[in-house]
Amino acid sequence: MKTNRTVLLLTLTLTAALSAAPAAAAPAAAELRAKALEFLKPLPDKAPGAEKDTPELVTLGKQLYFEKRLSSNNSQACNSCHRVEKGRAGVDNEATSLGAFGKRGGRSAPTTLNASFHFAQFWDGRAPDLAAQAKGPILNPIEMAMPDEQAVIKKLSDIAAYQTGFKRAFPRETSPITYDNLARAIAAFERTLITHDRFDDFLKGDDHALTRDEKHGLKLFLETGCTTCHNGPVIGGTSFQKFGLVNPVEGLKDIGREEVSKDADDRHKFKVPSLRNIALTYPYLHDGSSPTLEDTVRTMGWVQIGKKLTEDEIKSLVAFLKTLSDKDRVAVTIK
Repeated sequence: MKTNRTVLLLTLTLTAALSAAPAAAAPAAAELRAKALEFLKPLPDKAPGAEKDTPELVTLGKQLYFEKRLSSNNSQACNSCHRVEKGRAGVDNEATSLGAFGKRGGRSAPTTLNASFHFAQFWDGRAPDLAAQAKGPILNPIEMAMPDEQAVIKKLSDIAAYQTGFKRAFPRETSPITYDNLARAIAAFERTLITHDRFDDFLKGDDHALTRDEKHGLKLFLETGCTTCHNGPVIGGTSFQKFGLVNPVEGLKDIGREEVSKDADDRHKFKVPSLRNIALTYPYLHDGSSPTLEDTVRTMGWVQIGKKLTEDEIKSLVAFLKTLSDKDRVAVTIK
């Protein structure tokens, strides 16, 4: 009888301990989440301005986003450099992109995923919004190389599908095929490119969305000072920052924001990139010169924070950064 009673007590004790384990782990996750929410926010379900976008406008914008006839030799579309088909992450995964006539630009093509949440567009912030950004590459002589806006409008006006598509998207206008409307439509489509990842699941209350190693990486991300620049819903895209803030970057020739502002204080400043989908949008930095996420974390730790991260710290940070990948997107191997 005594043996049975002992076994029963041990069983009850073990059962109570196992039942208490998840509850004991919850405060740690809750504390980490609360700390993260001081700097980082889940991505909203709708982009700013999307409430005004009609299905017809989005449909037209998607068609234009993939339209190679917007380039002078019918070889380049928005999607050529910002690829979203087949689970691509809004980039071409090249250091710099090839234009219509085989020349490369000087900066890496940033992702269009979640771009609607950025405070400005392009690395130097020269476009205030998505519509303004959409206008630039089409007329850029290295990129899509159309000679002027009127040439674009004439080309589209000669295509029956666009005569119909613009009329449906802008039913109140008698001559809807305009350069402004083209940009508005592309922007409407890009506002639909919102991603969903495990980190947001964690921020919204799922304690088990991240592994222990990933939570450790998040803790390190918060404690190391990364959120000074990488904050908000897209974990970046909210400010300009000098590249080489603490320690200089050797051989840096691109003057960055200064090219636009003409202010010497903006030399080597760039828009802080979003870290959403960062594991999928290699290579890194404004010129695509950093091939791996590990190399980039190591570099940024030194030049921006002044810290020589250990290999274990880099591994943990990368583990966290990989939780920011959209569940429906895939990494592309560059051959």
